[in-house]
Amino acid sequence: MKNLLLILFVVLFKTSAAQDINVLVKNVRSKLLEVNDYQAKGRMKTNVAFLKIPVSDVQIYFKKPNKLKVISLKGISFIPKGAVSINMGSVFSDNEFTIIDAGLDKVGNTIVRVAKLLPLDENSDVVLSTIYINPKNNLIYKSKTTTRENGSYQLEMSYGKYITYGLPDKILFSFNTKDYKLPKGMTFDFDDGTAPSSKTRAQPKQGKAEIFFSSYIINKGIPDSKFK
Repeated sequence: MKNLLLILFVVLFKTSAAQDINVLVKNVRSKLLEVNDYQAKGRMKTNVAFLKIPVSDVQIYFKKPNKLKVISLKGISFIPKGAVSINMGSVFSDNEFTIIDAGLDKVGNTIVRVAKLLPLDENSDVVLSTIYINPKNNLIYKSKTTTRENGSYQLEMSYGKYITYGLPDKILFSFNTKDYKLPKGMTFDFDDGTAPSSKTRAQPKQGKAEIFFSSYIINKGIPDSKFK
């Protein structure tokens, strides 16, 4: 059984490695850039240390190249900085970058190709993006992004009904809590009923936001006013 699994892994490795990483990234980019805009409905579950944030019904608006807005049904927007990258097409909004083949890895039970994207623009906020691609369907299953201004964050995607457009049914967004942005004038209850000390609050901690998408309206046009 072990020998069979080893042979299977070698075959998959050779098949995956046979495709040039530049071609693979180009195919991924072409698929994602077919989505000019979308309006989506879903539910957002946020887990941030010290804060009790209720699960919320949300609407997400996206427009190429990098306009994004997430609002609850009460009209309150709350997202971490850098969350524009919950749409993977924004990773490719910069046309010029160096692609480095970082070999193979696994996301869950899926063997993926790993590519590191280094923007050529010295003024780009993104320093490095690492994407984990399933070469069988040209989809990104995970990404890690490091920026100059908005910290570092990671995405994990699950696909279903809208896989043809490269749009996920579920996103898990991980980020540093120091980069979390609350809406103006809005506060949340702390887990123990008291606010943490400034020293504790200043310590970098991992936060997570899960978005479960129930529906998309794709490429129907969204006015810029939606993002104000």
